[in-house]
This record gives sequence, C-alpha cells and structure tokens, in this order.
Amino acid sequence: MRTHKIATLALAVSAAFSSSVLAQEAATTEKKEASLEQITVTAQKRTQSIQEVPISVATLSGEKFESLFSGGEDILALAVRVPGLYAESSNGRVAPRFYIRGLGNTDFDLAASQPVSIIMDEVVMENVVLKSFPLFDVQQVEVLRGPQGTLFGRNTTAGIIKFDTVKPTQDVEGYAKAGFGSYGTMNFEGAISGGLTDELSARLSLLSQERDDYIDNAFTGENDAIGGYDEKAYRLQLLWEPSADFSALLNVHGRELEGTASIFRANVFTKGSNELNANYDRETVYYDGDLQGDGIDNNPQEYDGFGASLKLEYDMDEVTFTSISAIETADGSSLGDVDGGFNLADGTSGPGFIPFSAVTQDNLDDLEQYTQEFRFASNTTDALNWQLGAFYYDASFNVTSIDGFFGATTVFHENQTWAVFGQTSYQVNEKLNVTGGIRYTHDSKSLVVGDQNVDGFALVIGAAEIQDYDDIDVDDGQTSFELSANYRVTDDMSVFARYANGFRAQTIQGRDVAFEGSPSVADAETINSFELGIKSDLFDDSLRLNAAAFYYTVDDMQFSAIGGGNNFTALVNADKGEAYGFEVDAQWLATDELTFTAGYSYNHTEIKDDSLTVSPCGTSAADGFTGNCTVTDPRPDGFAASIDGNPFPQAPESIFNFTARYTIPMGDDGEFFVFTDWAFQGETNIFLYEAVEFTTDDNFEGGLRIGYENFAHNYTVALFGRNITDEDNVKGAIDFNNLTGIVNEPRVWGVEFKYTYY
Repeated sequence: MRTHKIATLALAVSAAFSSSVLAQEAATTEKKEASLEQITVTAQKRTQSIQEVPISVATLSGEKFESLFSGGEDILALAVRVPGLYAESSNGRVAPRFYIRGLGNTDFDLAASQPVSIIMDEVVMENVVLKSFPLFDVQQVEVLRGPQGTLFGRNTTAGIIKFDTVKPTQDVEGYAKAGFGSYGTMNFEGAISGGLTDELSARLSLLSQERDDYIDNAFTGENDAIGGYDEKAYRLQLLWEPSADFSALLNVHGRELEGTASIFRANVFTKGSNELNANYDRETVYYDGDLQGDGIDNNPQEYDGFGASLKLEYDMDEVTFTSISAIETADGSSLGDVDGGFNLADGTSGPGFIPFSAVTQDNLDDLEQYTQEFRFASNTTDALNWQLGAFYYDASFNVTSIDGFFGATTVFHENQTWAVFGQTSYQVNEKLNVTGGIRYTHDSKSLVVGDQNVDGFALVIGAAEIQDYDDIDVDDGQTSFELSANYRVTDDMSVFARYANGFRAQTIQGRDVAFEGSPSVADAETINSFELGIKSDLFDDSLRLNAAAFYYTVDDMQFSAIGGGNNFTALVNADKGEAYGFEVDAQWLATDELTFTAGYSYNHTEIKDDSLTVSPCGTSAADGFTGNCTVTDPRPDGFAASIDGNPFPQAPESIFNFTARYTIPMGDDGEFFVFTDWAFQGETNIFLYEAVEFTTDDNFEGGLRIGYENFAHNYTVALFGRNITDEDNVKGAIDFNNLTGIVNEPRVWGVEFKYTYY
C-alpha cells in the first residue's frame, strides 16, 4: 500500500509537470521579468522582511492560500501545507488541534490547553472553539516555528499561527467570489472597503459555506442523513484616522455554524493492520445514537460566536504606543456517536463487534475571553530598537458533558494571566543584528465541579460523589527569554541563530468527572529550544531558499492520556520530551510563466520517561486483556504500555508540500493558468502508546485549479478540485470500544467565479 501511494503521488506530480500546470503566484497587467516577491511579516510585532527575521517563519497568501479553501474547507486545511505544521480534530469544524514541530495536545475536551497559539488580527484565540473561526478576506498567514513567548502571551512553547485580515482603505475596493461543487457545496465570499469620510474608512467582509448531507445512515435506512454543514461569518472593520499620528481600528466579527460533528466509523481496521478494511464506506455509517430518547441524533453540531477588538495607535515622534482591547464569546454543542456503529439489546452489533454503545454530547456555555495589551515601541532609524509591553487575559466558561450511560455533569473553568515583556534589537554593524527578549508570565486556573448556584446546572450521575470533589486552584509564574542573532553574509544571504526558553502553565482537566473519575492536574512544562538557519535569495532573485535546523527539550512535558480500557482523559507529565529536525522552504521562478514552491520538514520526537505507562486500547476478559489492537510497546504489568522512547502523538515524522503554476497569455488582457498543490504526511503515531492499527503513513492529498483571469475587467473563472485522487486518509481514531477511525474529506470538484473591484 505504501509503494502504491508513493507511486500514485509521483504519477500525479509528473502529470502536473507534463501538463505544464504551473506558474507565477501573482499575475500583473504588464509583462515584466520574473523576480521574487518581497514578503514582509510582523513576527516580531514590527514590519520586517521575512529574510531579515531571525526566526523560522513561513507564510501563506494569495492563490496558494485561497486554493486550499475553494472546496469549503475549514481551518484544518492548513495541515501539512507548511513544513512542520499539522492539525487534526475529532470535533468536526470546531476545536481544531494544532501541532508545530511535533508539539501539540491531542486532548479533545473543550477546555484543553494547547501549546500552539492562534493569533487573529493581533488577538489571541485561546479556547479551542475560538481557534476555529472561519478564514476569509485574509491578507496573510504567518507560521512562526519554535517558542515565541517573549512577545506573544499565551502558551507559545510550540509556536504561533498568525492571521492578518485585509484592512479598510479610503479608496473603494472589494471583491465577490462564488463557488459551486460536489455534494451541493456552495461557497460565497466577498468584501467591500472604502472611505465614509475623510477620516473614517470601513471594510465589510462576509462568508457563507454550505454542503448538503451526503452520508447515509444504513442503520435507520435514512439517505443523506449526515455530513453537511452551513457556516455563516462576518467581519466589520472601522478605521478612524483623525491625524497622521493617531488611528483607531474597531473590528467586530461573528459566526453561526450548524452542521455535523466528526464522522466516527466503527471497526474500519482489522486487528494487526492499519489499512482501511471492508467495513469502511465513505458515504455510509450505521448510527444508533439516541442520547435524549427522542430519535437517532446523527451527530449534530451547532456553534455561535461573537467578538470585538479595538486597536489604538499613537505615534509620539520616536515612540509608538499601541493598545489592543478585545472580547470573544462563544456557545454551542456537538454530539457524537463515538462507537461509530450500533449495539442492540439482543447482543447484535456492527459493523464488526461493538461491546457497548457510546454516544456523548459536549456543550460549551458562556465562554467569555477578555484580553488587553499595551505596548511601547521605538520608532527611529537608530541602531537600537526596543519595545516594552504588558498583557492581561481573563477567561471563563463551563462545559457540560452528557453521556448515554452516566448522564450529565458541568464543570466551570476560570483562567487569568498577566505578563510584562520587553525586546531589544541592536544593529551592531552593517552585517550583524542581535536581539534579546524577556517576559514574566503569571497564570492561574480554577475548576469548580457542579456548582448548584449556577442557573441551568444539570447533574444526573452520582451527585453525592461529584460534590465530594474540592475546587481546584493552581497558579504559577515563570520567566521566559530568548537571544538571537542575524548575520548578513551577502546582500542576498543571511544566517541566524536563536535560543528560546518558554513555559506552559499548569493545566486542569475535568472531563473525567463526567465518568465518575477525578479531575487531573499537570505541572507546568518548560522548553529550551535551539535553532540555526539560513535565508537566501539566489540567481538574480529567482530562487528563494530558507532552511532551519532545530533541537529542543521539554522538561515535565504535559501529555493527555486519552482512551484506553477505561476511556479516561487524564493529564500526565513525562520527565522529558526531546526533538530535533529541520525545515526547508523554497520558491523558484523558473520562467516568467512558471513558478514552483516546495517545503520539507523532518521531525524526530521522543518521550523520555522510563517509568511512565498508559492504558492502551480497550480490553476484555475474553481476549486475556490483551486489547483489541496490536500494542508494540513493552507492557511491564501485562496490561499498561510503557511509552518511553515513543514519538509524540500526532507528530508527523516528515512533511512535504509542493505547488506549481503555469500561465499562458491570452491576448493583451488575460491569461490562462493551471495551478496544482500537493501535501504529503509521513509516519504519524496517533496515541501515546504505539500500536500497528493506530500508526499512519504516506497520507497525501492534491489540489488542482484551471482557469482564466482577465486583467482588464478584473474577473477570474476557474475549475477546481480538492483531494483530486480521492484519497482515504486516516486522521484520528477512538481506541476504547472498537477499532474506530476518523477519515479525511472526500474529493470535491467545482467551479469558482471571482470579481475584484479597484
């Protein structure tokens, strides 16, 4: 199977080349000699060339970004599209889990802490639901690899994914885009921007994504019962510029999602193999989930969100003051037939053997997140540049977990963080620049179980036992710091070195309370990261080649032990985690009409704790408690698996991505183009323990876009395809009940129209 997949990928890429499906990423109305676009980033909270920042950073924008979402994809489409970046979810279109250089968190709970920060328009999105806000009218995405704690404020031991949307303009401009595809997919997106007065400008951006249900529930005989979604989102920005020294930017945004949670598929692996078997049918499931006793539920999901931010900037000659105030709110619920099949009272089940039914619902209620940042930054051309700031974060929410056997419980979370930070950069001479940063962060969290005073609280299971739990309060404060240097070897090449230290505060996990277990707490983890890199623009600015090698260790590394025979979700600390590897990002303008981009990362991760064990896949007395999967780890007590030496969960060992674009002029006003993109994911272990069934390898997906762009009338029409080889890639699994799998989205073909107004 592995050879077959690699061969398929090679043939597909070869076909792309032979068909000349390649070209420049940005077309212009005038013919000119090809040269690399000068990309600027704000990775250090000031605008700089990507080639001068002493950080391993990659960007996505323009056609390369838009193509990923042409089939109605959500934020998970970014997975494997940047070297070192991965993402997955067992919560449908909400609660994505991100990983950078192997660091992430596999916990599916709505209160999970994650070491990858999502920053949208300079506001941290901490809760996993906030991280899933739809992407539209985006100017640029920056992926900052490695700890970024000295400038960014929340759990940045792994790195940051930073989204910047298009801002209001005085000139009237905008665009409208409509796409229609397989499974009744309809995507509409647009924006309009312009001046309302000489001092006030506005931009309104809208998004609508829809897909029909296309998966049959063979248990009930209902066709097209599940798999669709309806997502609406908006963003209104008002920019007030009363003078050249002051600006105020108000950003108001919201979303409404009604759709399907993740599709769980029972027994799609055969014990001893990680290949999908005959039980797998992309368009068929067998769901009997009836949580409320009012009929089969078919995995519904609904979420609403609203947020607003206000950014104030005041230029005081040599110093700029910035204030960013923001609030984010969200509510919603997801229900999942987690066993992926049916189990009847007469003992029959399917597909395959399912020992018991498992259906759960998670409700997120009253999520409120408030953040405030103040920042002073130098604004001169002096050799010394600096910035100082303070950050405050306050969040509260409650999670109600409902289970068909145990009932319902509610846990209440609160989290406060404050930090002060500073960074200084000094231009030693024309070639050498050094940067140092420091940050002190104090973080406190609390968990309250079953507060009877809260309106709407519901408790069905063991109330007396639940009330015995004491409230949990944890807090910690630590200093993070970094030191880096960038040396310009020539005008077109620089090398950099960076050391960064960071920490992720203590974490509380209350999900096991829903299953009559105790809450768990993980101690803070600390990371020390080292990297060396090179950035270069070569061959008369026709080839950009950036690379970085890294090594990091994490002390008291936090992990989530999920599933196993008891199906618990418990936090654990490993003595240490270690990783090393490298990333390469390349762009080549082969001709004026032909452009390639490529990226590759290798990442070796290893858990180091010779005493840490976890419960592996579900067991029964009938099989001698050996489990329903093939565990390859040592089992000192005959059951629990030793995870010493294992890779981090959901950490691809390698990632390869590739894009290419070719254009053919069509008269004086337009061009025909063909664009293709491919992403490859190497060996990935799904859980903390290693098992044959729960290891994936050689997953890949490809996209294709063929169209015509008219420069005189500013319109584009294109045919598009996502997952064009219709790969069935396993993205996740459930291990406690049967060999349940979660698989990627199907192939989608469609057509898209876009009109841009300048």
